[in-house]
Amino acid sequence: MVSFSAVLNDARQLSERERLELIDALWDTVPSDADLPLHDDWGPELQRRVDAIKSGMAETVPGNEIRAAALAQIANESAD
Repeated sequence: MVSFSAVLNDARQLSERERLELIDALWDTVPSDADLPLHDDWGPELQRRVDAIKSGMAETVPGNEIRAAALAQIANESAD
């Protein structure tokens, strides 16, 4: 089995876009019902965001749209 440090060292050699694609691919391997620990600061932040959505001060955007926009921006910056 390959060690975590070896994978991390190899990942550091990838381009920014490749690292983001790797993050995306790895995230997709985590089960959606995984019990992921949250930092203590996230509770109040999540509540603030829920309140903003409920009050109409913020609106949601589907995650796939955000991901596509971020990857497009990275591609554009890499092309420049």
